[in-house]
Amino acid sequence: MFGEMALLGQRMYDNYAEALDEAHTCVMDRADARRLLSDPCIAARIVEVLGRRLMAMEQRLSEVVFSDVPRRVAAALCTAGRRPSPAAQGGTIHLTVTHSQVAELAGTSRETATKALDDLDGQGLLRLSRGRITIVDRSRLAA
Repeated sequence: MFGEMALLGQRMYDNYAEALDEAHTCVMDRADARRLLSDPCIAARIVEVLGRRLMAMEQRLSEVVFSDVPRRVAAALCTAGRRPSPAAQGGTIHLTVTHSQVAELAGTSRETATKALDDLDGQGLLRLSRGRITIVDRSRLAA
């Protein structure tokens, strides 16, 4: 779910989403959302989703403040690789992401993320190729 802040009167013109896998979408306007929010079950579910998102943002802020870049890059890759794609083989996880996308997830610059990725590649935790990162050992990367 994204763009929900517009329901609260916020302007979020610079937000976008890009599907990395096959996805189904549903678009709702403010009137649709208000109608659905009158259902207590739907309202409770939306509150759950927003609560989880708030907790994730608090954790991400804490990581940015208290963790070094290599640890944040590793955490971002582990999060992105949490649900292995059908292409996953033998424990490896293939991610179709760029260094810039990893940098955004880790809250750093592309150049700094690239250095951290190169270091992780040198440790044998992942393999880098153009537009793709293969996590070779997720448990060691998570550690």
